[in-house]
Amino acid sequence: MGKNDKNLIFRPIKLTLASLFKESDQVSSGSPHIHSNINLKHFMLIAMVALLPSTFAAIYYYGIRMLYLIGFTYFVAFIVEWAFAIFRKEDINEGILVTGLIFPLTLPPTIPFWIAGVGMAFGVFFGKEVFGGTGRNIFNPALVGRLFITIAFPTYMSSMWINPSTPDAVTSATPLIFLRANEVLPFTLWDLLIGTAPGSIGETFRIGIIIAGLFLIATRVIHWRVPIVYLGTVVVASYFGHLLLPSEVVQPIYQLLTGGLLFGAFFMATDPVSSPYTKAGQVVYGIGLGILTIVIRSFSGFAEGVMFAIILMNAFTPMIDAYIIDKKFKPLSE
Repeated sequence: MGKNDKNLIFRPIKLTLASLFKESDQVSSGSPHIHSNINLKHFMLIAMVALLPSTFAAIYYYGIRMLYLIGFTYFVAFIVEWAFAIFRKEDINEGILVTGLIFPLTLPPTIPFWIAGVGMAFGVFFGKEVFGGTGRNIFNPALVGRLFITIAFPTYMSSMWINPSTPDAVTSATPLIFLRANEVLPFTLWDLLIGTAPGSIGETFRIGIIIAGLFLIATRVIHWRVPIVYLGTVVVASYFGHLLLPSEVVQPIYQLLTGGLLFGAFFMATDPVSSPYTKAGQVVYGIGLGILTIVIRSFSGFAEGVMFAIILMNAFTPMIDAYIIDKKFKPLSE
């Protein structure tokens, strides 16, 4: 291997390390310019900080294996990103830092490493890189990977759960599955809030998720309209749905505090690339998310509807923004 070949292979890593420890010297050449004190690096750093409560809670409740799992998925994501960076002669984008952490936090704690690796590679490859990389993807990459392994490996993704209060015991049901079966929930609301009920690795410590979500809103890393409208729509839709079909639609409080709703609302539905950037579009997007989540949770063969709802609304995002911009800036007829 020649010197030029080595430079080509390791150039993305050098550029990435330089971008992490130095301010970017890149400026846009065209106008208009939008001034902001948050660049991509700072944006990803704040998002990483917000994910720490869920990460630490996962390690506390499920053990050191969760740290190894996160490290492994990061490694897989890095390899895929590195390969594309070499091909495109670019650096590895900071987006890998958030995607590589969100994805494992959506997985069951007993997930085999090889399945997690397949999902991570699929999500980065087909959810982002085939569209051209960060900023060009239509769908949330972490959700693309999660959705793929949910369909490809349904047994692993729907039955092998661990009860955090007794981590040596494996259970086949999460609170959402209990509620879908119209069974008495063996967990209190406090259990659901502090994370002592079964669920995906990062979704159970809901007090931490709420605090982290408010932190993201306060720092303006995410727009408040998407999570607030999303959660509000879930509450309204489930309230009236429960009045009309109590055996099918779960009460609002359990809709909010079971499954990955809170985690999805604050960390995945708000992805700035795959969610609308117009204010009206964010409201329409949030309403669509809420309705789809309730419909899928209540009437489909899947107990959880959050990831399906977000992926579906990601597909509608360009159309929503285009329609609103067209209506807002449509020339007056003569």
